Amino acid sequence: MTSILATKAADADLDARAAFLRELAESAGAVARSGFVRRTAGQIVFKGPQDFLTETDAAVEKHIRTRISEAFPQDGFLGEETGLHNSGENVWVVDPIDGTANFARAIPHFCISIAYVSAGRTLLGAIYNPALDELYFAQRGAGAELNGERISVAVTTDPNTACVELGWSRRVPQQVYIDTLQRLLDCGANVRRGASGALALAYVADGRSDCYAELHMQPWDCLAGLLLVEEAGGAVVPFLDRGGLISGGAVLATAPRIASIMSHATGIDLSGSDSRSTSSVA
Repeated sequence: MTSILATKAADADLDARAAFLRELAESAGAVARSGFVRRTAGQIVFKGPQDFLTETDAAVEKHIRTRISEAFPQDGFLGEETGLHNSGENVWVVDPIDGTANFARAIPHFCISIAYVSAGRTLLGAIYNPALDELYFAQRGAGAELNGERISVAVTTDPNTACVELGWSRRVPQQVYIDTLQRLLDCGANVRRGASGALALAYVADGRSDCYAELHMQPWDCLAGLLLVEEAGGAVVPFLDRGGLISGGAVLATAPRIASIMSHATGIDLSGSDSRSTSSVA
């Protein structure tokens, strides 16, 4: 009886967090949308080569962190811009603006990405594109949705008809990236890059793309999207099982019928074993 009550309490707590997350993503989106309209060249700085930072990144992360600390003060927070705060079993992992280079250049392909992780598992994920008012949301065991409608991955079986997005990272030698691109092209896939890994994962979840691969991603870029793809019926790399929350790692998310082909082409193992991408080794 005690275990049943505990399960019900845990479910109710997760449902409350889910409702909170939906509203949080949209309110953060309002901050981002306002910054997008008002942006100026003087508000843009570089953290490194091709690594943009705008005033809006900081404003959105502050908004999200403040709201979470008010609603769930016991929870941890891991943000791209401010790092880890209050580490513990429960942690919110946040990218305030994924696709900052697009944002800075007035391209409306960017998003807010928020994941809730508990005891080493991603239980909730939200990706919101405020420019298009598209809210992707997933709760573990409850499916994935876009603006309240259920979504599912593509049923593509032939790589010659597949649309694949390949993310780029300076953490991986350039030649490794080029070799991976070559193998994807050789298997017949159409390869593109939209410069927002979180949105790329969301597009796999709703079937706009068949696969997304990146040889190294940070957790704030991918955790929400990986849950979306998994809940939409796709195959995903066991990112957290491989220490991704601490050090990041290779990411592959794909329509299941081409999963083995995409795994071979990218060198990213989709199994539960603790193996690293062969492509990420120089």
